[in-house]
Amino acid sequence: MVRLLPSFIFTMTIFSDKELSQKLERTEARSNADFVETRARLSPESGAEWIEVAGACAMFDGIESPLTQTFGLGLFDEINDAEINRLEEFFKKHDAPVFHEVSPMADPPLIELLNRRGYQPVELTSVMFRTLAEENLPFRPNLQITTRVIENNEVDIWAKTAADGWSTEMPGMGDFMFAFCRIGAQCANAFPYIAELDGKPISTGALLIYDDIALLAGASTIPEGRKQGAQSALLASRLRHAAENGCKIAMMCAAPGSQSQKNAQKNGFQIAYTRIKWQLKP
Repeated sequence: MVRLLPSFIFTMTIFSDKELSQKLERTEARSNADFVETRARLSPESGAEWIEVAGACAMFDGIESPLTQTFGLGLFDEINDAEINRLEEFFKKHDAPVFHEVSPMADPPLIELLNRRGYQPVELTSVMFRTLAEENLPFRPNLQITTRVIENNEVDIWAKTAADGWSTEMPGMGDFMFAFCRIGAQCANAFPYIAELDGKPISTGALLIYDDIALLAGASTIPEGRKQGAQSALLASRLRHAAENGCKIAMMCAAPGSQSQKNAQKNGFQIAYTRIKWQLKP
């Protein structure tokens, strides 16, 4: 009798190392560059732009935007004071604060450089990933919830649903989040997903594909739609979409220990590393 071995034995092993970090950080940088370019196209008066310095991508998307920062600092090329000066001048010309999102796989001397220049750590992020072997993809737990990519004329519906979902975590930021989500729904390489229950939108999630890596973001559920499996349904649909389009790895980011991180881990994601955001003291 032939004994079938568990499918997980045949999945590829991916190590949490500098090479993986370069792939994940570059993917996130590319998605944010697309966002900034979309903002500049739709709102030229915003002054949105991005530059690359020594492999690090610096974004300006507005003073209040969480995208206004760098990605990949010290991960691709050695960084010295000259490169840091160029990056700081980029933000200062926009009167924006200076933030660097730094992978622990970056060159070790970078930490000393940031300390010497007056930076301080202000935020931690769990960067997570999983492989996309089709036989190991999660299933949709609530079959009454339907998921789909929105139509071109549904941008405002998607943005309002996402913004309403963030309203409890970010009170008073409804208008900002609506405008922010409208940009995200119109980015190149983005697939804005919506989950519906009885025909009513209750949850959103975005899928962005770059080469063979899928980035999952934009997870939001309106208060009355929570605890019904909407995010699990969106996750399953997006992962299957990514796998069917040739992606080998999916990634997502979350606050350490958050419910988002726990949900990701329940669905096969593992923590690649914890990233530190550094801010230049005013």
